[in-house]
Amino acid sequence: MPLDPPVSVADIHAARAVLAGVIESTPMEHSQGLSDVVGAPVHLKCENLQRAGSFKIRGAYTRMAGLEPDERTRGVVAASAGNHAQGVALAGRLLGIEATVYMPTGAAMPKLLATRGYGARVHQVGSTIDECIEAARAHEERTGAVFVPPFDHPDIVAGQGTCGLEILEQVPDVRTVLVCTGGGGLLAGIATAVWARRPDVRVIGVQAQQAAAWPASLAARHPVPLTRMATMADGIAVGRPGDVPFAVLQQADRQVEIATVAEDEIARALLFCLERARLVVEPGGAAAVAHLLSGRVGTLRGPVVAVLSGGNVDPLLLRIIRTGLSVSGRYLQLSVRVPDLPGSLAQLLTHLAGQHVNVLDVQHARTEVSLHVHEVQIAITVETEGHEHSDRVRQGLREQGYLLASLPGT
Repeated sequence: MPLDPPVSVADIHAARAVLAGVIESTPMEHSQGLSDVVGAPVHLKCENLQRAGSFKIRGAYTRMAGLEPDERTRGVVAASAGNHAQGVALAGRLLGIEATVYMPTGAAMPKLLATRGYGARVHQVGSTIDECIEAARAHEERTGAVFVPPFDHPDIVAGQGTCGLEILEQVPDVRTVLVCTGGGGLLAGIATAVWARRPDVRVIGVQAQQAAAWPASLAARHPVPLTRMATMADGIAVGRPGDVPFAVLQQADRQVEIATVAEDEIARALLFCLERARLVVEPGGAAAVAHLLSGRVGTLRGPVVAVLSGGNVDPLLLRIIRTGLSVSGRYLQLSVRVPDLPGSLAQLLTHLAGQHVNVLDVQHARTEVSLHVHEVQIAITVETEGHEHSDRVRQGLREQGYLLASLPGT
């Protein structure tokens, strides 16, 4: 006899009632740029504009609102690198529950300050989430505080599933939903909500290639932990699917799909969201868009909804934007040798001006051992229109007799 799913659509509707007046019904924005790429209408579900900057407040508040009075008195404890921390901290402030959060020592400063700003007590321990979870569990044992997991609880999944109800209301004829995926709480919640009414909808979870625990876990039919992870998408860098989300998806009538995206693709997607959609999205929150831009989606039935799961960025964003520009062929770095004579740099810049590029940075080097005594090496960074324009710039320099080489990272 089949088991009842740990989270039902009734649970999600109950969570929605709890969240009424607490969360935002986030906007659904049409993306013409992505529609042109995919060949079907594409909409962006803007959870990056949710309170506390991500979808996490949905699950955290739902879980904490369900605590018994004596549990509220003892307070809550959580472990997170950022988004869940902010969700728990904000929920604690709204509900009058004392929140303690353990964050890694390398947590992004804006996320750390925001968590404290919402009123949580923050302790920084270790360098990984696993170490933070261990510390949070020890705090739970020591003080009696209730541990609030980031994804592995039925209330958390039900809260995240309210995003799926909004998707159905905002795009009633949706045919495909792409969800940025780490531990699986958002994926399981949205799939449950959507499939209850529209079992024909295709639901695709998107993970970073270097932090993708779901493909092997689905193949093995049980959660399989990763041995290592290395991705800029810290919001979805989870080494093992949660037991509750995994059980929800295993007991569903339909099989969820998982796609993975490379780091360069994530960087390009973040840049796309910033330039084309005018939306600030964190790396993990842009994974669904990265898949749409990857060229590997095949034929998708539209309308398509891509969930932008978070928008809490840090100074790393500037480096990621540079990577995105480079991957898109718009950020070109060159090393050019010229005679060490007056006017040589001016001639080079005049030629580049004729190529209609924007010069961003120029550096001289006269101490390279490979240089002749009357040569100077110029490292120059320019902004171009894309790969074809970059190729024309290189070719034009060669035709003018310049000896050049691309710098690392271009």
